Amino acid sequence: MRFNDAVIGAAFILLAAAMIAMTFSFPAFPGQKYGPNLFPRIIGVGIAGTGVLLILRGLRERTAGGRWLTLDSWTSEPRRVASFVIMLLAMGFYLVASEPLGFIPTALVLQFGLFLWFGVRPVTAAIVAVVMTLIVHWFFSGMMRVPLPRGILDNVL
Repeated sequence: MRFNDAVIGAAFILLAAAMIAMTFSFPAFPGQKYGPNLFPRIIGVGIAGTGVLLILRGLRERTAGGRWLTLDSWTSEPRRVASFVIMLLAMGFYLVASEPLGFIPTALVLQFGLFLWFGVRPVTAAIVAVVMTLIVHWFFSGMMRVPLPRGILDNVL
């Protein structure tokens, strides 16, 4: 599945506009000409500029007979379409469930379920899900100091 570059460019411009709009709520540093909003705005302008270039290229391609959306052969296979939808649902599940459940239970459930869906044997799926969840938690929480949601394990961690 391939979208025309003009569609991707428009999405980039919307993303950049949202990113720049969010910087207006950032606090200013007293006595400084710039604050924490400067670099996100610079990146936002760069993303918007890239979006404009993509739109121009996509419109040029479209006038030469291109399509807005080209479907690949996998879109006619129900199992592959289901896999695509399940990946989107898994991301949505993480967004909704990670705060109340916590990172560790959510990651375990997601990985184990996805491993089973993609044909990994249950014992292997369980071992890899546990090991990878612990490694990712250690790396982000311990090494990078990223505060991952604790959820139901708040009293334990």
